[in-house]
Amino acid sequence: MMQRRECLSHLLAAVALVASPMAFAADEAPDALVKRISGDVMAAVKADPAIQGGDVNRIVALVDSKIMPSVNFSRMTASAVGRHWRQATPEQQKQLQDEFKTLLVRTYSGALGEVKDQTLSFRPLRAKPEDTEVVVRSEVRGRGEPIQLDYRLEKTADGWKIYDLNVLGVWLVETYRTQFAQEINAKGIDGLIATLVQRNKAGTKAG
Repeated sequence: MMQRRECLSHLLAAVALVASPMAFAADEAPDALVKRISGDVMAAVKADPAIQGGDVNRIVALVDSKIMPSVNFSRMTASAVGRHWRQATPEQQKQLQDEFKTLLVRTYSGALGEVKDQTLSFRPLRAKPEDTEVVVRSEVRGRGEPIQLDYRLEKTADGWKIYDLNVLGVWLVETYRTQFAQEINAKGIDGLIATLVQRNKAGTKAG
């Protein structure tokens, strides 16, 4: 059961991370943004046999060209690294961002082939017009019980940006923050970078 839930967790995070947002107005509401992205990714994955087969190169290209404009990945990485982020040099910060992105893409790429007949249901957005940070809550419905999938977004000069995901009640950034803190405390920031590089190389060989 736990293995099934972990696999499903990867699937949902993959759907959340791999989207196909076209240019959007800066005043687009956060829930409207997430709804459109979610719909796009479902259609894109179902229509692309390469992505369904876990083609990492295709997924990376999709991430670079379509996803990054809708995600504040700098904040996501900084939050995952935690208080140690400010101690990192600009070069180390860039390495951490690059390796973290690669890790996420490779971790969830295999789950994309599992996207079948799932549908998304969104809860009403509870936010005030002046809010600059919101949570968009949704459920993935298919076989079995509905699965929680929430998004944290912040309002920027370029519109709303996603910076964290909640899958099955667990926030992605918090999960990695715990892992990263252990690595940094034991081996320093360079040690964390080396560990991420090693994990990503192992993923490439496995693929």
